[in-house]
Amino acid sequence: MLTIGAHMSIAGGIAKTAENVVAMEANTMQIFSRNPRGSNYRNYGQEEVDAFQDIRYRYGFGPLLAHAPYTMNLASGNEKTYEFACMVIREDIARMDALGIENLVFHPGSHTGIGVEAGIGNIISGLNQAVTETQNITVLLETMSGKGTEIGVTFEELKKIRDGVCFPEKVGVCLDTCHVFAAGYDIVHDLDGVLEEFDRVLGLPLLRAVHLNDSMMPFGSRKDRHAAIGAGEIGMDALLRILTHPALKDLPFYLETPFDEEGHAKEIAMLRKELSNRSG
Repeated sequence: MLTIGAHMSIAGGIAKTAENVVAMEANTMQIFSRNPRGSNYRNYGQEEVDAFQDIRYRYGFGPLLAHAPYTMNLASGNEKTYEFACMVIREDIARMDALGIENLVFHPGSHTGIGVEAGIGNIISGLNQAVTETQNITVLLETMSGKGTEIGVTFEELKKIRDGVCFPEKVGVCLDTCHVFAAGYDIVHDLDGVLEEFDRVLGLPLLRAVHLNDSMMPFGSRKDRHAAIGAGEIGMDALLRILTHPALKDLPFYLETPFDEEGHAKEIAMLRKELSNRSG
């Protein structure tokens, strides 16, 4: 069964968000672990948490994904920025783990001038002060498009990070289709080749989630601009091949396209219809 959802607002509370997932006929969701552009986060009372857990299990949600805030830069050479990032990843791992959320994804960060190797060293140190042996949640490194001084543009960079952490079994990967396409991995014409390279460098079992996004920008542009499903440079056919590929079809997929929840519901319905038409 296809496990698909979208990035959801938690403005009305986490139980209400789970209700909205059911209403849009999705079966998983992604939420921000805290304010994506700041540091604030919401604490949930036990009654609301119990309601959230009831809904997710009653309706058979697939693995849930929390997304760390964009303000968190674990690769930074700036002391205050780095200390903030270390605090956020440490707190959010604990908070999301307590909610029973299976995965927490984050952008590895930008080295902002100190160099890739130094940036990777900072990411490793930041993860080592946050990831614990006893946590259930898996921390996912997101594949990046390569704008500016971003780290995580190549599978090799992600491998260096994971190889350096104390508990690598707690660290996996989230593949963003827009990002890898912009970074120069040809998922349109050579999806098998890209997945073979991923398997060679990292190992396909480390791939835990897929951000399913089309791209406004052309192949290899190194620009991160998400487009509606089927309306960008990747296109519907290639995205459907990703959804049905034997190595990927059992993973959870999350839309981060430029729509609200009503728009995401229409995209999910469209994808299910396209898959049904092509399988029938």
